[in-house]
Amino acid sequence: MQKMNEIMLYLDKLIPNPACELNYTKDYELLIAVMLSAQTTDKRVNMVTKILFDKYPTLESLDKAEIEDIINIIRSIGNYNKKALNIKLIANDLLIKSNGKVPNNREFLESLSGVGRKTTNVVLSNLFNEPCIAVDTHVARVSIRLGLAKPKDNVLVIEKKITKLVPVDRRLRIHHQLVLFGRYYCKAKKPLCKDCGLINICKEKQKSI
Repeated sequence: MQKMNEIMLYLDKLIPNPACELNYTKDYELLIAVMLSAQTTDKRVNMVTKILFDKYPTLESLDKAEIEDIINIIRSIGNYNKKALNIKLIANDLLIKSNGKVPNNREFLESLSGVGRKTTNVVLSNLFNEPCIAVDTHVARVSIRLGLAKPKDNVLVIEKKITKLVPVDRRLRIHHQLVLFGRYYCKAKKPLCKDCGLINICKEKQKSI
């Protein structure tokens, strides 16, 4: 717990105002954007969703959109064929099964096409302030490097370990901080180790400096 306190104190100084970097104005836009963000940068997702949501501003219009047109709009992101289909299936399910609203319901969200636990955690935390920690590649990398998890741990194990270490009222904040720390500082390639205030507890310090 002492290590986690040190990490939280440092991240509060480094990233005092953490927030989701995906752009959205409606609940379903966040859901779709997070689904699209798998294996793709948030910056790239924001570029395609700006076009997508401007052209199809409602769930009804997304549901009726031609799949080929959605593919053309999101072609610059990974796995675009499958994700285009996911968009239409999500829109249809929300309209038919949830009155066009994204519910605070994990079971329902995880039943949607292309939506897994990580996407659900991001949606629940951002839309409903649920104390969920979503483990993406950044959170997993940082957690392993800082000794919060082991290299062989899967994302669910990492999520449970971090959740156990972090007080409920800090989980939303630390989730965003870990994502941003991994994205801009503790990067996969060329991490900024020399200026890092957590280098003393980093498992990778021997390799990185």
